[in-house]
Amino acid sequence: MNGTWDEQNVPDQRGRVAVVTGANTGLGFETAKVLAEHGATVVLAVRDLQKGKQAAAGIAGDVTVQALDLTSLDSIRSAAESIRAAHPRIDLLINNAGVMYTPKRTTADGFEQQFGTNHLGHFALTGLLLDRLLPVPGSRVVTVSSTGHRIRAAIHFDDLQWERSYNRVAAYGQAKLANLMFTYELQRRLASYGTTIAVAAHPGVSNTELIRNTPAALRIPVSWLAPVLTQTPAMGALPTLRAATDPNVTGGQYYGPGNRSQTRGFPKPVTSSPASHDQAIQQRLWTISEELTGVTFPLAPRT
Repeated sequence: MNGTWDEQNVPDQRGRVAVVTGANTGLGFETAKVLAEHGATVVLAVRDLQKGKQAAAGIAGDVTVQALDLTSLDSIRSAAESIRAAHPRIDLLINNAGVMYTPKRTTADGFEQQFGTNHLGHFALTGLLLDRLLPVPGSRVVTVSSTGHRIRAAIHFDDLQWERSYNRVAAYGQAKLANLMFTYELQRRLASYGTTIAVAAHPGVSNTELIRNTPAALRIPVSWLAPVLTQTPAMGALPTLRAATDPNVTGGQYYGPGNRSQTRGFPKPVTSSPASHDQAIQQRLWTISEELTGVTFPLAPRT
């Protein structure tokens, strides 16, 4: 492969069912498009149904649209119920949707928006769909993190919802660090089942709508440098696609762009921060996430 894994390396996906969150635009759209083109039945799980339908119209293949608002546990439960009714088996759950650097806001359930959407929403959705993946050999949960998990990032158990003070960059770092910790803890809990694996990916620096909330001081430099520093959404989706489809992937791996700074290039296994591998914090985050969402996974507790 000479380090140039791309969509041509995606194996035949016929007979497989993939659920992709945030699939109406950007990385999610490109991921869903490639999976559908390779034969998968793809569910676009999106907040805006109209945009989802427009996206589906631009994808060749077996594609349906499902309403999903990750800022609402009621919406997540409703979406999971609909997906379960339509699909007795799921091969791929791709937790792609996210928000970045938003002003201070809370979700419908009172969670800080970045933590609530990026981590808790996907945690709940995964728990509610996992029994559809567990019986399926080769099934995968792929969660999209970010290089932002290294920037001012920690799990602030004393103020998870940023009620005392708020910094949008640090809050994003916490949410993306939580994505990785969730993946690693989920993989340990899945290991004894032998069918489903959990994998993480990140897109590097991709030119998508996600950067619209970049702080004002960075917005102009980012726009000027975008052609040099960023890559297209299609390239940014490749780490997710490799994590989801490459038969050589193993549980607990993390995929990102292959250049030295992990900003651009073809996907390969990459390393995450030392903080992301703290097992005690992972387990504590898991327990609190179950308490906050009310979702308990159909897995034996880790011993």
